Amino acid sequence: MKKVSVSTPASTANLGAGFDCLGLALNLRNVVELWDTGRGGGGLEIDVEGEGEDRLPTDDSNLVYRAAERVFNKAGKRPAGLLRLHAVNGIPLGSGMGSSAATIVGGLVAANALVEAGLARDEILRLAYEMEGHPDNAAAALYGGLTLVSAAGEELMARALPVPPMRVVIALPALRLSTAEARAALPAQVPLADAVYNLGHALFTVQALTGGDEALLRWAVGDRLHQPYRQRLIPGYAAVAAEARKAGAAAVALSGAGPSLVAFAGSRHAEIAAAMQAAFLANGLTARTFVLPVDRQGVQISVVE
Repeated sequence: MKKVSVSTPASTANLGAGFDCLGLALNLRNVVELWDTGRGGGGLEIDVEGEGEDRLPTDDSNLVYRAAERVFNKAGKRPAGLLRLHAVNGIPLGSGMGSSAATIVGGLVAANALVEAGLARDEILRLAYEMEGHPDNAAAALYGGLTLVSAAGEELMARALPVPPMRVVIALPALRLSTAEARAALPAQVPLADAVYNLGHALFTVQALTGGDEALLRWAVGDRLHQPYRQRLIPGYAAVAAEARKAGAAAVALSGAGPSLVAFAGSRHAEIAAAMQAAFLANGLTARTFVLPVDRQGVQISVVE
């Protein structure tokens, strides 16, 4: 019996100006275990523990399994016996921390290893992009570190850049906000000046993160494409960002599509987390906080025969 275990990191995407183009992997992980029990007749057994264990499906609609099925179909081979899937989720659902991308990547990578499909990571990223609709979180989950992506139709390009060791603070309010809702808040068109503004700021965001330049990052995360529209969906957004900066954060941005915010700082992480949590509470929302190192490894695989 071959058992595959895959550990996939969380991520924070956009990073201010880099809308749908930048992702940063964070060391909070989901683990997928997948194995063919050898018991004949096929079939599927799934169990989930951790985040979402009380509401994620345990049938063939489960997202990990749907991702695995993509690989089985592409490879033209699948386990012959009863398939067991055990998921341990550390990444909160609907948080803006890349939980769906980590789930999809975990399922794709596990299935690829289980049936020895031989898919390269760029092929896995394309499958994840097809399922997710945008590749920024999936690229970060696959490669780790800071990832740059460009996707339009069939075009897909991704590169991973090394970053120095750093930790970020994530403040996640108790607010349901789906990616679909957050995307619906965006305008269909933006002024040319706003697009040019974001291009420049996104370039300098990359420079700031790879060079560990907090002063530059404070300026570079400025954004005109998505945060001005999405922050209206999050009570207390401006106050939380202001309190984080007051407590020592160099820069604050919406994490992915939200509702969480990410704060970058070289120190005082606990104080920043407490300030963000208090600011959300003052605006009627409880919040969970996380102090997370940037993950520089990406997806990790182990196989036991």
